Amino acid sequence: MMAFLNRFRQCNRLPMNFIHGYGHGLPTAPRMKFMGCLLLLITFCLPPSATAQSRKQLETKRHLLMEEIKATNNLLKNTRANQKTTINQYYTLQKQIEKRQQLINTLQEEVQLSNQSIERAKEVVFALSEDVEQLKSEYATMLQHAYRMKLTNNKFLFLISSESVNEAFRRWNYLKQYDSYRQNQAKLIQLTQSTLSQKATQLIDRKSKKEKLLVSETSQRNILMNELTASDKLLAQLRNDEVRLEGELSQKEKAHQQLNKTIQKLIMNEIKRRESALAAKKKKETVAPKSEPVPSKPAPTPPPVDARISSNFGSNRGRLPWPVDNGVIVGKYGNQAHPSLRNVRIQNNGIDIQTEKNSNVKAVFEGEVLAVQFIPGNNYMVMVLHGEYYTVYSNLDQVDVRRKDKVTSGQQLGTVALDASSGEYEVHFEVWKNSTNQNPSQWIGKL
Repeated sequence: MMAFLNRFRQCNRLPMNFIHGYGHGLPTAPRMKFMGCLLLLITFCLPPSATAQSRKQLETKRHLLMEEIKATNNLLKNTRANQKTTINQYYTLQKQIEKRQQLINTLQEEVQLSNQSIERAKEVVFALSEDVEQLKSEYATMLQHAYRMKLTNNKFLFLISSESVNEAFRRWNYLKQYDSYRQNQAKLIQLTQSTLSQKATQLIDRKSKKEKLLVSETSQRNILMNELTASDKLLAQLRNDEVRLEGELSQKEKAHQQLNKTIQKLIMNEIKRRESALAAKKKKETVAPKSEPVPSKPAPTPPPVDARISSNFGSNRGRLPWPVDNGVIVGKYGNQAHPSLRNVRIQNNGIDIQTEKNSNVKAVFEGEVLAVQFIPGNNYMVMVLHGEYYTVYSNLDQVDVRRKDKVTSGQQLGTVALDASSGEYEVHFEVWKNSTNQNPSQWIGKL
């Protein structure tokens, strides 16, 4: 930045031979670089598109995080209304802490970007202030020399006092360039002053925004400290209530085992049905009527599943919508340690999403309803077929679809039920590819 400003100043030094000695050779294009240099300076000093884009991205990210924190905070209010301390409260609070930390990191990035912008603006304001003073000084010097040479009021006498036509022409060219130069100097002083004023206003505005960001960051840090304290206190309460938690965990595991057996049975039955249908189709194609010759090559067999839906579902990994409009994952996928019970591990074939009362549970992709069943401990379960993929939605209170129904992405399947063990409203969601269990968190996008 400073190297550029130095070059800018050098290209704008007043050519004094332009005033002192027209006989020693006049510059052919005096000061014409001035406007170009200034415009280049203004362009250089404006926020680069990459910086502006980064600032906009950070602002968008900050607003999204604040919306997510607001939604999670509403769920926390619901869990705190529960009379008993549950694992869901702990998981929801942990999610809130995670989002809060992301928000603080985003605010810090914005402050850092603001600091860089303020420093650049300070350099520009300082450089422009120096240039304004330099321009004024040069302009005054030029007028003084012009007055001494009596160019202002005696241009005609200056021309006719020439000793030859050639000298008169040179003097006339000199006066012409002098008038043009003086006008450009005046315009340039005005333009530089205007730019200086704009940059000073921008500097004040950026300082004000930075102060607001710092206040917001401090506020979020205080809230985060309170949440961390609440998390530690909640974890201690959970550890003091191990007997009840072990009983709830046992009941939940039994319900999940029953759900898993039902899912696997349904999938195996569907796979067998496809294989039988495929075998029957091949047998029918290879046994031709006596009146017709047997073809040398059997016709290609169509795939036993809807390849289009399977392909589309598979290509949407990480982009599928959530089964609920608003929620927090309180039960992660896979084998994991229990947060409060020592030496206890949890196996979850899907994810558990806590949401609000009366929330609609929706299909994440188009498909066909394979089964609707009531499973003790999981309320109603809906299983949707997507070619070779399956999605499972359990703990539904009310079901709005039936077996064999065609559903579209986002179509309502039912409403969420109250989980008996946690006392919260949550839906259990699973994804399968044939008989292989998948991690649903890798399939759905960000809420």
